[in-house]
Amino acid sequence: MKLGDRLREIRQQQEQTLLQVAKSTGLSVSYLSDLERGRTNPSMETLKRLADHYQQDLADLVANVDGQGGLTLESLPPGLAELVTDQVIDEETARDLSRIELRGQRPRERDDWLGLYYHLKGIMRQYLPPGPASKEE
Repeated sequence: MKLGDRLREIRQQQEQTLLQVAKSTGLSVSYLSDLERGRTNPSMETLKRLADHYQQDLADLVANVDGQGGLTLESLPPGLAELVTDQVIDEETARDLSRIELRGQRPRERDDWLGLYYHLKGIMRQYLPPGPASKEE
């Protein structure tokens, strides 16, 4: 069983909505939904919050969980998979972008993801050391 399936199973057994879990844990509904769908990997802190919320030991929370599995195009948010398929960005970059949430929202269209990618790339250039100097003769 995948972790997302396990989290959904526990939530449904306790007859809770994503909104109830979000209010109790301080996590967004969209993030919790992505966890249940296997679109993102939780941190240890997130797992602890969820275990506390569901009143379970962390070991019980992840019992019978066989991992998140690898990145698949189907697991990427809409529009982002297109950028990988079209070879605009690589899978590692797509995995990183898929974890981004802006004010509880995610881009939904290909062009929105592409705009976010170029925006972040521009910001990162400020923090990277300059490349090798070219010699002009």
